[in-house]
Amino acid sequence: MRRTRPERGDSKEELNMNGKRFNTRKLTGLALLTAIVVVLQLLGSFIRFGTFSISLVLVPIVVGAALYGPWAGCWLGFVFGIVVLLSGDAAAFLAISPLGTILTVLVKGSLAGLCAGAVYNLLSRHETPAVITAAVVTPVVNTGVFLLGCLVFFMPTIREWAARFGYENAGTFMILGLVGGNFLFELLFNIVLSPVIVRLIRIARKDKN
Repeated sequence: MRRTRPERGDSKEELNMNGKRFNTRKLTGLALLTAIVVVLQLLGSFIRFGTFSISLVLVPIVVGAALYGPWAGCWLGFVFGIVVLLSGDAAAFLAISPLGTILTVLVKGSLAGLCAGAVYNLLSRHETPAVITAAVVTPVVNTGVFLLGCLVFFMPTIREWAARFGYENAGTFMILGLVGGNFLFELLFNIVLSPVIVRLIRIARKDKN
């Protein structure tokens, strides 16, 4: 029997339909993760280790970056930054330098998500190590950019805070007083939940298929 070849128009239409389905699923997934980021950051604002609230949102940022790519992670990190600014968690810094605070908060979240997606893509042939590495990179970048922002925009005030709280120097205060407890919690939280992140990614990919 002679096989009939599909019409070109039909194949293009099928490709368009598949593309639309993928885009719809991606937008739906991103919308869901965005809502989770907002809720978790608002909940996290009530939990504090030292000066600042902890960031529970780094896990959905890693999930989004792994599923939908670095720019999706960047978007989720940007939303995280917006919620931090609106929740008042950065109020002490806003009083010192509004522009410096906005830049630092938005860049640290966005860059953390972007790097998580880039690292995951680089190691994606080995899913579990890729997830663990992305989960480690996210809080490291988030905290690292915050510390860089402190050096650029807030050092005179940070020196005053260090002296007031009895620290030998501003660097020690930044590490121990500002970010130490939060960073360790966020890092361990991400590492411990890495198997859960792997499972969530696999479930989401099965749903795509």
